[in-house]
Amino acid sequence: MTQKLSPRASAAKAKRDLLAAKTPNRRAKKAENQRLRRAAKKAGVKLKGKDYDHKDKKFKTVKANRGNDGKGTKNE
Repeated sequence: MTQKLSPRASAAKAKRDLLAAKTPNRRAKKAENQRLRRAAKKAGVKLKGKDYDHKDKKFKTVKANRGNDGKGTKNE
């Protein structure tokens, strides 16, 4: 669901988001996830609707990987 922002605010947010996505830390995380997804796809894992869980080191549904158990992700 998108945020309801004015055109000016939307442009500012796009600029901020792009700067955040280009940080070295974020680029390293993106590259790692791309490697994992490509390897899993090659191994025949069905990845639609799944994210990598770094704690359990496997792909889980987005819902299962978001800490929806009431405790949140702070208690992992």
